[in-house]
Amino acid sequence: MEMTRKHHHFKGAEVSCCVKYFLFGFNIIFWLLGAAFLAIGLWAWAEKGVLSNLSSITDLGGFDPVWLFIVVGGVMFVLGFAGCIGALRENTFLLKFFSVFLGLIFFLELTAGILAFVFKDWIKDQLNFFINNNVKAYRDDIDLQNLIDFAQEYWSCCGAHGPDDWNLNIYFNCTDKNPSRERCGVPFSCCVKDPAEDVINTQCGYDVRLQGKYIYTKGCVGQFEKWLQDNLIIVAGIFVGIALLQIFGICLAQNLVSDVKAVKANCVSCLLCH
Repeated sequence: MEMTRKHHHFKGAEVSCCVKYFLFGFNIIFWLLGAAFLAIGLWAWAEKGVLSNLSSITDLGGFDPVWLFIVVGGVMFVLGFAGCIGALRENTFLLKFFSVFLGLIFFLELTAGILAFVFKDWIKDQLNFFINNNVKAYRDDIDLQNLIDFAQEYWSCCGAHGPDDWNLNIYFNCTDKNPSRERCGVPFSCCVKDPAEDVINTQCGYDVRLQGKYIYTKGCVGQFEKWLQDNLIIVAGIFVGIALLQIFGICLAQNLVSDVKAVKANCVSCLLCH
């Protein structure tokens, strides 16, 4: 009778195929996205010659957006790989690595969100510092240049606090010794677009701070804050959605680990009985 109960318990302990293959599918998408991000980042670095001369990384004065693709892509690739192989091979070490690392990322995101709320004035100062540093390095990196132009066009802004922030850039400052044709100007992304123009006038920012032409006068820090307030529900929804996906992934991995351990424990029990 006792042997029958133990045998029935062994038969009842099994790895859920639904959990196993759902976790595998969840991570294969994650892994492929990470690989794509990583490939884009490495391709951009190769185009800029960074891969052939790694010391050039330190030459950049501002933020290189390619870093975002490489770091995010690298983390997604490693986590996705661990989750895929862990689920497919029922490897508890990889599954634990996946769930612990994902939990750590979730904790860091939660901590960053709380700190951003508590120290919002300090965050604002850091944002000013970050934007001004990138204004200085505007011509140093094409990806940074495109990022700044996109931000200024999207938020209809110019500089951190206003157009005069472009005095920080050696090409746009208004000093008498500046030989640049862009002296006392701003990038074209600061210009208020003329609806009648089909082609972007990349020279529309020349001399605008001397002539008073039509440009955006509001700073990007203030415009970004306004955008956050106007889209608070959408932004919060995106972050909550990401958090729920992370929790869901952790739960699936832990569930699979429990199933695998239960099967192994029952296998041991069965062998001992025989």
